[in-house]
Amino acid sequence: MTEQQEASEDAVMTRIGQAVILLHAGDREEARNRLGEIWSEIGEEGDSLHRCTLAHYMADAQDDPADELAWDLRALTAAEALEDGPGPGPAMLVFYPSLHLSLAADYVKLQRPEAARIHLARARAATGALSDDGYGNGVRAAIAGLERRLAVEPGGGPRPFPEQSP
Repeated sequence: MTEQQEASEDAVMTRIGQAVILLHAGDREEARNRLGEIWSEIGEEGDSLHRCTLAHYMADAQDDPADELAWDLRALTAAEALEDGPGPGPAMLVFYPSLHLSLAADYVKLQRPEAARIHLARARAATGALSDDGYGNGVRAAIAGLERRLAVEPGGGPRPFPEQSP
């Protein structure tokens, strides 16, 4: 990769980061607008890491739960596209618990508890990639909180997905 390409990719991540700062500061509309501009530039065929990161945060900027789900599904699709190469690196593996947790939360908002349980089980199964740090502990705590919430829903708590069955 040339220095110009690396600088360009760094610029995309910097712009995503700037939009995320706006999102965390409460300016959802401006964050959504900026992320939308970047998405228009990189498109569906752009760098998978950029698409995954952008879509993951774009989901958080949505007001409609169905739109949030659509963006979280784009993020997961982009993450899975990274696996088509030499395999996901450790940084990508750390992202899977959060991606599946977001999808589970989306399905809860859409009153689809069974779909939520599937993604919550996948989030839990992927936590082995998390470090024992603030991020990892926060994701694990959020998974546990959503598990508790779903446990009181009709149908009981999260169940393992088929490949985890004894």
